[in-house]
Amino acid sequence: MCFSATASFGASVVLAGIGIASIKQVQHKTHVVFACIPVFFSLQQFTEGLVWVSFAPPFNASLNLFGTYAFLIFAQVVWPLWIPIAMVSVESKGVRRKMQRVFVVIGVIEAIYQSFCLIKYPVISEIMGQHIYYHIAHPDTFNYIEPVFYASATIISPFFTSIKKMWIVALAILISCIITFVFFQHVTVSVWCFFASIISVSVFLVMREIKISYKLMKQ
Repeated sequence: MCFSATASFGASVVLAGIGIASIKQVQHKTHVVFACIPVFFSLQQFTEGLVWVSFAPPFNASLNLFGTYAFLIFAQVVWPLWIPIAMVSVESKGVRRKMQRVFVVIGVIEAIYQSFCLIKYPVISEIMGQHIYYHIAHPDTFNYIEPVFYASATIISPFFTSIKKMWIVALAILISCIITFVFFQHVTVSVWCFFASIISVSVFLVMREIKISYKLMKQ
């Protein structure tokens, strides 16, 4: 979370609980990919807690480096890849499933690009007010193209599924992203991931709906 180590670790525990509850709703093994989203958010919040701890005197450079890169791997690499894959895992309709595969390809491209940037360019984290600001270098050439790929994979893909309550997940991602960009532009990566963690509740609701649908089909 973006406010303190205590908040981050506390959120991590809560999200882990939501993740376990979501996984318990799984009726088909492929759905585990989607149900695990809260668990990944939990791990991500834990890594940012480590970043906060690293700033406590005396500054722990090794912990800071580990926490910073671990957090950014989730934020920049895992999510654009995992979210569209998760959409494919729960989608059963042929046309929608094919559409989601397109988003998976976009997510793969984005994940590879972000991985390259994390390896090629230096990354620095620092406290800015009550938030953590991540200095992430990217080639200027792709500054206007890359966000489109990221948004397509993480924000747009959930809108193109046949799951009834998936719109809640999609809307939660979209609204949290807009709020972050409007009010927390300089610390977008950290703050947006905090708001995105709220999506975990909607993930549980979707899994609950899928479980109910499976039970009705068996009757």
